[in-house]
Amino acid sequence: MTLQAVLVVAAALFSVGLYGAVSQQVVVMVMMGLELMVNAVVLAAAGLWWFLAPTPDGHVLLLVVLAAMTVEMAMGFAVATVLHRSRGADTTDSTTDLNR
Repeated sequence: MTLQAVLVVAAALFSVGLYGAVSQQVVVMVMMGLELMVNAVVLAAAGLWWFLAPTPDGHVLLLVVLAAMTVEMAMGFAVATVLHRSRGADTTDSTTDLNR
């Protein structure tokens, strides 16, 4: 596999995620689109580090980024679950204000 192939796959993944985040109104689907976009960026960064500078420093940084992203998405899904249980709201239009 070449660097160009990795970047093409990352660009395709980012495009699918962007389409999912922009076209959907359900909060969970928007978050899944954002997850795909972040994963595409991580894949591109991992590919660049693997092909341009194969040192373990970049890989450790990517693992830290993946861990932070996992915690962030878990918190987002928790907020979406609480909103759905308390208000019955699952679309982005019905969850515009979070202060009530």
